[in-house]
Amino acid sequence: MVKIRLKRAGRKKLPFYQIVAADGRAPRDGKFLEVIGHYNPTAKPHAVTIEKDRVTYWLNVGAQPTATVHSLLRGTGLLHEMNLKRRGVSESDITAQMEQWQLKETERRQKRLTLKLRRRQNKKAAEAAAAAGSAEA
Repeated sequence: MVKIRLKRAGRKKLPFYQIVAADGRAPRDGKFLEVIGHYNPTAKPHAVTIEKDRVTYWLNVGAQPTATVHSLLRGTGLLHEMNLKRRGVSESDITAQMEQWQLKETERRQKRLTLKLRRRQNKKAAEAAAAAGSAEA
C-alpha cells in the first residue's frame, strides 16, 4: 500500500521534512516514489508547501496519508477542496467556498493565538503572585 508520509531531513535538533509518497513497507527515510511537498515545523508559523495536483493524484489512486500528513493537508484546505469536487460542486462555487474557508481558518488561528497569549500572561501573573507571597512569609 502506498502511504503519503514525512521523510526527515535537516540537521540535529533542526528538523525539516519532505512529504513523500512511499511504499508502506519502506523505512521512514528510505526509498520513496515521489516528493510531493515540504514541511518545516521550526518556522513560526510552521511552513507547509505541497504540490496539490500530485497529492490529489496519489490520493485518487488510493494512497493513504499518515495522521500527521492528514492534519497538514487539512490545514492547507486541500482535503476540503477535494471533498467539494467529489460532491460535484462547480468551480466558481468551489473558489467562493475556499475563500470563505480561508477567512474562517485565519480567524480560528488568530483566536487560538490570542487564547495562548492570554494563558501565558495568566501563568506569569500567577507565578509572580506566588513569588510575592513566598517573599512575604
